[in-house]
Amino acid sequence: MIIPLPVFVAVPLVTAFFLPLLGDKRRFGATILANIATGVLLVAAIATIGQSGVYQVGKWPIPLGINLVMDGLSGLVILAVSVVGFAAMLFSAGYMERYTAKPKYLSLFLLMVAGMNGVVLSGDMFNLFVFLEVASIASYALVGFGCEHEELEASFKYMVLGSVASMFILFGIGLVYGNTGSLNMAYASRSIAETGLTRGLVFALGLFVAGFGLKAALIPFHAWLPDAHSSAPAPISAMLSGVLIKTLGVYAITRVVFNVFGISIQLGWVLLVLGVLSMVAGGFLAIGQADIKRLMAYSSISQLGYVVMGIGLGGLIIAQGGSTAWASLAILGGLFHLINHAVYKSLLFLTSGSVEISTGTRQMDRMGGLGKVLPITRATCTIASASIAGVPPFSGFWSKLILVIAAVGAGYIWLGAIIVFVAVLTLIMYLKVQRYVFLGELPENLSGVEERRGSMTCAMVVLAYLCVLMGLLLLVPDLKAAVLDPAVDVLVNGISYSSRIISMP
Repeated sequence: MIIPLPVFVAVPLVTAFFLPLLGDKRRFGATILANIATGVLLVAAIATIGQSGVYQVGKWPIPLGINLVMDGLSGLVILAVSVVGFAAMLFSAGYMERYTAKPKYLSLFLLMVAGMNGVVLSGDMFNLFVFLEVASIASYALVGFGCEHEELEASFKYMVLGSVASMFILFGIGLVYGNTGSLNMAYASRSIAETGLTRGLVFALGLFVAGFGLKAALIPFHAWLPDAHSSAPAPISAMLSGVLIKTLGVYAITRVVFNVFGISIQLGWVLLVLGVLSMVAGGFLAIGQADIKRLMAYSSISQLGYVVMGIGLGGLIIAQGGSTAWASLAILGGLFHLINHAVYKSLLFLTSGSVEISTGTRQMDRMGGLGKVLPITRATCTIASASIAGVPPFSGFWSKLILVIAAVGAGYIWLGAIIVFVAVLTLIMYLKVQRYVFLGELPENLSGVEERRGSMTCAMVVLAYLCVLMGLLLLVPDLKAAVLDPAVDVLVNGISYSSRIISMP
């Protein structure tokens, strides 16, 4: 490995510990230090593209010791976390000036990043749970950071349901340990492959689906998400929707199902149904919202459904003994949509924050004509809206096209029709955003609105460029081979994960 794996956890943890010591009077210095930390993580993530390896903590070999694992899947998700974290932190530099205790906010932000990176890199289930709790507790505090009634209520609801999810996951981990004698994912996987699924392991798998489904806010486990995402400060909404629900939810359940238990026809159908249900119901729930951030929150549920549906379809094809080519294509579409959604949904929440801080409201029926006074916000929001709706040539178009081709090619024509239908729903909801927020006449009470420039607009522009350029991941063979193909291989090869990790020095 070029970059030692503990860097991804140690840098944000150490910085998070140091920031509160600076105090609110040194908030500018704290902001610079926090942005440097996220910048270092981004550089490290780019440097590890295409790399793989195992780091033994304390030099204790597994299964006695703890290990951190970098493979294609963890490298892809670490890259998404680093990109979104860097942009959200840059946006926070200007946006969070209206709040007090900014160093504490920055510290909690970095704790959340450290927890997400730890979840992605952890090679054993218990430490995955520990890092998951670090990220979760930091996110509970960040949702309620404004300390108003709405924020505190949303934070409490999020904490209660998040704690229920954590309880399910912890009980599941206990059952895995009791049935396999190991918490290390590679050794647990090898034991399950040798002995098969016992009743205890089947029950553990059900607990994992419920627990990680709650963390991912898949329907019907979604009740906490609309309140939390709409009430949190805009950079935190971007982190929650862009990467947190993916790392603590989608990544974790995908890793456990494919690489520890092994995919089966039943599990493939469970993931496929959860994905389709989230796509359709999330789309219908979003389209009727008048609160711009609440619309985007429900839209996150719908778009995350694409990811889970693609991965579930690929797993189902593998379990049925179907064509590996179609399975790989479905998983590729799901993973590509994961990183696409991380970028454009983060950008959409940042643009909503720019609108809210300028107008003082999130209600779209109180806006209109803002494109005249917020040109950069309008341009970046338009690009993100086109991308999430699947308008060519933006990045979202390519991942949805891959999913349609994979579904039709594998014989699931009805699934391809649903993908297209939800894409049309998404287009309608974001045309609604454009119509009510940026077009029409500017209300008289908003005539003095001005756009906040500086770090906020810089963060939005960076993500907007990525929405345009990320299609190159498919069009440039070397980029696809380095970033996407290794992640697909990890899931297609399934439980061979155990032999690869155990054999690594």
